[in-house]
Amino acid sequence: MPGGMLISPDPTDPRLTRAVEGTDHDGRPVSLNVVMERPLTIYLNGQEIVTAMTIGDYPEYLALGFLLNQGMLRRDDAVTAVDYDDELEVVVVRTARATDYEDKLKKKTRTSGCAVGTVFGDMMEGLQGVALPPSTIRTSWLYALSHAINTAPSLYLEAGAIHGTVLCHRDRPLVYMEDVGRHNAVDKIAGWMFRENVEAGDKILYTTGRLTSEMVIKTAQMGIPVLASRSGFTAWGVEIAREVGLTLIGRMRGRRFVCLAAPERIEWDADPGKVPDEPRKHQRKSADA
Repeated sequence: MPGGMLISPDPTDPRLTRAVEGTDHDGRPVSLNVVMERPLTIYLNGQEIVTAMTIGDYPEYLALGFLLNQGMLRRDDAVTAVDYDDELEVVVVRTARATDYEDKLKKKTRTSGCAVGTVFGDMMEGLQGVALPPSTIRTSWLYALSHAINTAPSLYLEAGAIHGTVLCHRDRPLVYMEDVGRHNAVDKIAGWMFRENVEAGDKILYTTGRLTSEMVIKTAQMGIPVLASRSGFTAWGVEIAREVGLTLIGRMRGRRFVCLAAPERIEWDADPGKVPDEPRKHQRKSADA
């Protein structure tokens, strides 16, 4: 895996992109690799929960993470099976605990997320009692992570029109997920952490998308104390981050970044003047920056 990552994008996977013929600005024929998207229906026990549009990789992690971040799956739940049917494009998560979320499903609200991002009416209740642990993040780690992530092979660099989310520890990217919606990408991370029983309190979450309220809520619910992005902020995202004490860092490009919440975690140990700007060929422009 690139840079020692446990999971990283595979831009050569033929299931994730396909060539489409078109015409360029000079009227000449071109062939362009474009990202595939397909529906994935998630069931919890016998109940259909949602159909999301996704690139189709890691469907089990996506299902687990979505259910966790919607408060439908508990951290202490015994998951007895996660069954994926590729032909039917369905994932069924089974738990020892009986579940019924009929009333909750009636309250779902559309959010600013792309690819059918949804948040349910009482999702904010999941933040009650959240206490993010104290931790330190060094600016040298931020610069190292930004370089490693933005120069790693990815579907974004291959085809664009996609978002990435990376779970990091100090200056090391661990798990790099991509999807057509940034919320799907972070749900995959949450599902992987749940499945592998990974500690969250010493981690950093990096995303290529906007730092919105839902991204902040999901990060806090996962117990991760730092959320960083190349992109910008929404006011509600900043407000929630300040309320829960989540360190929120945006506009991370080259030697520059801005922190709008919980800066007390940051240790300024690197001289920005000695940090090189990103090579133009490696500069990523988020689709919704």
